Amino acid sequence: MNVETALTSFLLALSGLFSIVNPVGSALIFAQITAERTGAERAELARRIGFYAALIMLAALWAGAPILNFFGVSLAALRIAGGLVVAASAWSLLSAPEAREARKHAEAGPESGEGLAEVAFFPLTLPFTTGPGTIAVAIALGANRPAEGPERIGFYLGASLAALAIAGMVRLAYGSADRVVTLIGPVRARVLGRLSAFLLLCVGTQITVNGVTDVLEPLLAARRG
Repeated sequence: MNVETALTSFLLALSGLFSIVNPVGSALIFAQITAERTGAERAELARRIGFYAALIMLAALWAGAPILNFFGVSLAALRIAGGLVVAASAWSLLSAPEAREARKHAEAGPESGEGLAEVAFFPLTLPFTTGPGTIAVAIALGANRPAEGPERIGFYLGASLAALAIAGMVRLAYGSADRVVTLIGPVRARVLGRLSAFLLLCVGTQITVNGVTDVLEPLLAARRG
């Protein structure tokens, strides 16, 4: 296993997934939409959401790219498309973060009268916490995997640990949502969200560049030959 590849993959996946999930900003909204719940109920919701979020991110990271490859989508095309989707999502976060917050409110909806099991996965995990944007980022990261060998093992280890770390952050942030609201506040959360969105834009650009390089390298090699 390549330790350097694992570390690089961990940092890349951590920055990309943190930016799109934004556990701190989501915790502010989670505190508002679960205000009528008891402390014990919110703690249980946070535990369930963290577990479900880990499953969704890991499934998209491990299985997303192979499934698309099965349907004839090349790795280079997957990287280019995935990078563009990630970059477009990051741009929307940079330009209109308030619109994203309003959409998350609408996705979660009023659920105070429903049971924990009914709302923990849908809508509080999917699509509120780990929605289509998160799945797209995870698939794009999976498409960025190296060729077969020790480097691929290091890649999946690092990226998987990053997904688990993000799920752990979600559980902690949601479980202490009241304290997060008091400590951070909406203004600082927006600043953090914009910084995270810029990191996500860089991640999407890098994935797209890797895909374009995969397409151009054989053409340039053939011309030189």
